[in-house]
Amino acid sequence: MQSAALTKPAPMMMNEVDVHQLMETIAAVKADPSLGQFQFRAANLWMGGGQNRSAVHGFHGAGQEDATRIKPFLLFADEPPVLLGEDTAPNPVEFVLHALAACMTTTMAYHAAARGIAIQSIDSQLEGDLDLRGFLGLAPVRKGYHAMRVRMRVKTKADRETLAELVKFSPVHDLVSSALPLEVAIETY
Repeated sequence: MQSAALTKPAPMMMNEVDVHQLMETIAAVKADPSLGQFQFRAANLWMGGGQNRSAVHGFHGAGQEDATRIKPFLLFADEPPVLLGEDTAPNPVEFVLHALAACMTTTMAYHAAARGIAIQSIDSQLEGDLDLRGFLGLAPVRKGYHAMRVRMRVKTKADRETLAELVKFSPVHDLVSSALPLEVAIETY
């Protein structure tokens, strides 16, 4: 017979999220804010033309370097033919749409689970408006998206106002809706 101190409580699942483990994580970060400091990394290699590949492998979080990822995730980018690419992968601004949708979806599911809100499904449609003249240096217009629209459909009993509040916890939502300090260092060899 196992000691009560050694047994782990059965997972309490909500939205396929282990709420007990989520609450333990929240309590740990609340008790020691340094555990909430994460650094994610990616390494990119240009493959010619509009093609490049990023490897996402290690990250630092919860006070230590992560050791769970055995091999890197490889992400490929290209451009469509109208932008001189070979259309072998999404382009970088399409990845931003994916990152925003994925982060808002995960955020909603996790925060809803923490509040005891059941969600049966989430799907979304995203659009981003970009003026190519900025990228081409033809006009003093923003180089990136100047507007984005997200339409999320959520099957739940929760009201829209609550769900809108939940998605605002998304780090990528914050990233695309706020200014971000960015340092770029370029070396030649």
